[in-house]
Amino acid sequence: MSKRIQLFGVTIDSVQMSEATGRVLDWVDHPDGQCHYVVTPNVDHTVMLREHQQLRDVYQHAAMVLADGFPVVLAARLLGKPLPGRVAGSDLVPALCEQADQQQRPLRLFLLGAMPGVAERAKANIERRWPAVEVAGLYSPPLGFEKDDAENAKILDMIAAAKADVLVVGLGAPKQEYWVHAHREDIAAPVALCVGATIDFLAGEKKRAPRWMQTVGLEWFHRVASEPKRLLRRYAKDAWVFPQLVWREWHTG
Repeated sequence: MSKRIQLFGVTIDSVQMSEATGRVLDWVDHPDGQCHYVVTPNVDHTVMLREHQQLRDVYQHAAMVLADGFPVVLAARLLGKPLPGRVAGSDLVPALCEQADQQQRPLRLFLLGAMPGVAERAKANIERRWPAVEVAGLYSPPLGFEKDDAENAKILDMIAAAKADVLVVGLGAPKQEYWVHAHREDIAAPVALCVGATIDFLAGEKKRAPRWMQTVGLEWFHRVASEPKRLLRRYAKDAWVFPQLVWREWHTG
């Protein structure tokens, strides 16, 4: 078991990307009848965790919690709880596919989320780039599906029929975390990854920030510039609240 740290009221796994993907593949290779779900907190998640007990409960039951946001990693360092680095959800799936392909071990994915047609393009890109990886199923659920018992049962049946090793969930936070947590006992896959816009990135629907911006912690700026109407207000709130959380953690930790 890897070292874990307590930060902002949640437990975060202190791992590098290779350790995270290795653990996912170990769960796939040694299924125990339960779905191990992974969450990837960034600054926005951290702010939501302060406000929502339900989300804190979701995090408490997660099999692995990976520090996605660069500011979260920086805050951990400033607070004397250093992490090896950022393990972004949008990097986790490509890294997992790369490791499986290098080892020439078959890996079956199910893509849940994104707009209609996007997951199909992601499937084509994944299978072309990593021949050992198969997208065994995909589905773009309708708006409000999480409140429809019949729709949820349909999705769970689709995942089971696909015999997926890993469920990739791109429904946006916190919907994806709530859905996986609520259905964790019925998800017929050893692993579920709550990874936001990853399906869009894999499809080429959205563009990641240049690597240098990711490295210096400016990916948030690229995302705001790409989707200002959707993200500007949210990021402005996070920029106001997150330093307060760090200050509070400094005084109480």
